[in-house]
Amino acid sequence: MLVAFSVTPLGAGDSVGDLVAEAVRVVRASGLPNRTDAMFTTVEGEWDEVMAVVKQAVDAVAAHAPRVSVSLKADIRPGVSDALHGKVEHIERRLAER
Repeated sequence: MLVAFSVTPLGAGDSVGDLVAEAVRVVRASGLPNRTDAMFTTVEGEWDEVMAVVKQAVDAVAAHAPRVSVSLKADIRPGVSDALHGKVEHIERRLAER
């Protein structure tokens, strides 16, 4: 499965980049395939392991913020691996056709 999520600290001041970096650090330390862009971090793996990483990332932020908002989108597709790259490569191939 792929899970794209964002963690937003609330009530922790105007600049939340340091706390968001803590969440991303947790994801990267997990060893699961992942990618971070300007809006979301996407993680690939099995349900339990991905959700455990999301919880750990939220907990890392919640340790320093009185409130945390989480946005999450999941693509659950059993039997598919490397969807993190494969989905993008498919689109890039289509774009190259024209």
